[in-house]
This record gives sequence, C-alpha cells and structure tokens, in this order.
Amino acid sequence: MNKISKKQAKKYFEELYEITTEFHCKIYALENKMAKETGIKDIEFFWADNAICGIGNASRTLPLIHMYED
Repeated sequence: MNKISKKQAKKYFEELYEITTEFHCKIYALENKMAKETGIKDIEFFWADNAICGIGNASRTLPLIHMYED
C-alpha cells in the first residue's frame, strides 16, 4: 500500500492554498469590475455544488442569470 506522510501532504496543501487564494482573488476582482460597470453594488457570481452557475446579487433584487442559459 502506498502512503503519503503528513510532511509530504503539507507541501501540497500549501500549494493548493496558494492556488485557491489566487482563484478567489481573481473572482472577487471580476465581481468588483461587474459592479462598477453595471452599477449594481452587490452583484456576484452564485455557486451551487461548488461550481459557479450564474450571476445574481446578494440582496436578491436581480433575477438570476444562469451561465448556460440561452
């Protein structure tokens, strides 16, 4: 049976943390850009099952726009 040590795993968790932090920072920057361009202060991407599936706003005054909707 193959094994991974806690020390080995820590290295990968640290790299994963860096990747996910960069990912979330880029999404946050894009949401800020959308807010400036649309004038909707609380516009954001909405998530379901750990995936982005559309755009809405936190105050729920904007009808949800699904990513894969025609």
